[in-house]
Amino acid sequence: MTRFDTIITGGRISTASDTFQCDIGIREGRIAALGHDLGIADETIDATGKWVLPGGIDSHVHISQPSGEGVVMADDFESATRSAALGGNTMVLPFCLQESGVPLRESLKDYHAKAEGSCHTDVSFHLIISDPTEQVLGQDLPALVHEGYTSFKVFMTYEGLALSDLELLKVMAVARETRALVMVHAENYDVIRYLTDQLEQAGRTAPFFHATSRPVIAEREATYRAISLAELSEVPLMVVHVSNREAMEEIRRARQKGLRIFGETCPQYLTLTEGDLEGLNMEGAKYVCSPPPRDHESQQACWEGLQQGVFDVFSSDHCPFRYDDPQGKLTPKGRTSFRWVPNGIPGVGARLPILFSEGVVKGRIDINRFVALTATNHARTYGLYPKKGTIAVGADADIAIWDPGAKNRLTHAMLNDGADYTPYEGMELTGWPVLTMLRGQTIMRDGVLTGIRAGAHVARRISDHA
Repeated sequence: MTRFDTIITGGRISTASDTFQCDIGIREGRIAALGHDLGIADETIDATGKWVLPGGIDSHVHISQPSGEGVVMADDFESATRSAALGGNTMVLPFCLQESGVPLRESLKDYHAKAEGSCHTDVSFHLIISDPTEQVLGQDLPALVHEGYTSFKVFMTYEGLALSDLELLKVMAVARETRALVMVHAENYDVIRYLTDQLEQAGRTAPFFHATSRPVIAEREATYRAISLAELSEVPLMVVHVSNREAMEEIRRARQKGLRIFGETCPQYLTLTEGDLEGLNMEGAKYVCSPPPRDHESQQACWEGLQQGVFDVFSSDHCPFRYDDPQGKLTPKGRTSFRWVPNGIPGVGARLPILFSEGVVKGRIDINRFVALTATNHARTYGLYPKKGTIAVGADADIAIWDPGAKNRLTHAMLNDGADYTPYEGMELTGWPVLTMLRGQTIMRDGVLTGIRAGAHVARRISDHA
């Protein structure tokens, strides 16, 4: 008789394309069988009445990233992946930031040291290209793509990160040669600098004016320009954290032309608005992120993008800073102007419950689209499929079991990250992950971590889109 390490019985299984009911047999960290009456196992998990889904993959998170003088990011790899596991994720893709003047390989070595032995989930690094020297473009990037770092991120805004159009074209040329995927933060830096100066001169320095300084037009123009450069370079492009209809429509038009342009949106653009930045004193700083939350019409547009396939992935853009902390949102310089408020919000643990409740439970998307947006498309986009992102024989046994009827009022304590708040505090949610399994090992059960830190760095192959 066949013997397994674990059998999951009685659950409703959903992938990006199918929904069915059967048992799952797991052996040596992989899914070994799907069927009924599979035999005996060392452990049997009863999932009757629950959804059995691929573990979530969050392909846009910032962890332990240098954030400027006197500012410290709230999460290290242990705390960020802890929150991710509690939220039903089995993998996150953080960024390795190449600081100016620091060799890219040295930066990467430092990030690996930070993650080593700390992770509850698997990780895999994107490379942020901030200093595209001849060494980086001609030697480092081609070699690193060959070693499994198959995606680059470039910025069109932020001091010390923004690349010129010429530099963007040079990075895209390397991506074309190596078949790497380019991700772009699309906001017009000069527009933002001009408006920031104007607002400060008028004494409008409260956190709310962060949103005023980064209008839709700055995002829409940069999105169009990035797509144009990608078209010229003949490379695929992922436009990350899209916040509004105008930028989304630039992606739609490009795809209708046959270009390989892909889109991502995030929970903040479905649930928050710029009005949240109006809090008394510095409370609005809790919601400072870029692009900023927009308005209710923009929320509806982002839902349409998820429903209609304009957006391929739904990520958190987890970028956590403590609020009540002089090294976080209340940094002394941040009190003088929104310009200096640390930019980013936490969300890696809240991403999946928000989309499940607001999307699946409320009938905006079905369960298969949920799986595609939160796991399968991430795996396909970033060179992990079919090892990750699906439930199939031979895939890693990365699984999340969900109670679809569980009702919770979201609190920061439930997320257990390194920040001291969640921007989604008080949301009434239906549906919650009750078990997370990484390569066959249960890392979370009923909201409690098991203490297993089995996470490892995963080298990736070339993206399906490349």
